[in-house]
Amino acid sequence: MSRERTATLVHEGGMRFVATTGTTRTIIYGDDHASNELSPVETLVVSLGACSAMDVISIATKKRQRISRYRVHVQGTQRDEYPQILTHVVVTHEVEGPMVEVAAIRRSIELSALKYCPVNAMLSAGATEIRHRFVVRNIGAEAFEAEGEAAVTGPFRRPDVIP
Repeated sequence: MSRERTATLVHEGGMRFVATTGTTRTIIYGDDHASNELSPVETLVVSLGACSAMDVISIATKKRQRISRYRVHVQGTQRDEYPQILTHVVVTHEVEGPMVEVAAIRRSIELSALKYCPVNAMLSAGATEIRHRFVVRNIGAEAFEAEGEAAVTGPFRRPDVIP
């Protein structure tokens, strides 16, 4: 089964375009930061973070992780030459809670990166290398902090065939 995704963009002058998705959501693209217009590449970086975060929180919850704070930081490097593609992206999952386990969080991130997140799969199949990192803070009785790398995908490698 496949799903069709659609959007219609309407030019409103200058570099401003209003996009309406098939589900009637609206995104405004352009170069006017004061008007909260978004860059297409910025929204791609945000989409990668959101896609991964939604997977990770879902998987971690199923693994009975008690998470009180969860933040995802995404940093992308875009080359100057045209086409100005993203060459490297680092996605860092910062997870904190009274009962969080490094192995469970690492595995949740791996599953997102290597199996579930379609945005990651599309970027990794192209010229973008994506590093998936974590910072885990257990604030329970046996408090600790750990950090590391959970997975690396791309460039030009499909995540579904990465060993």
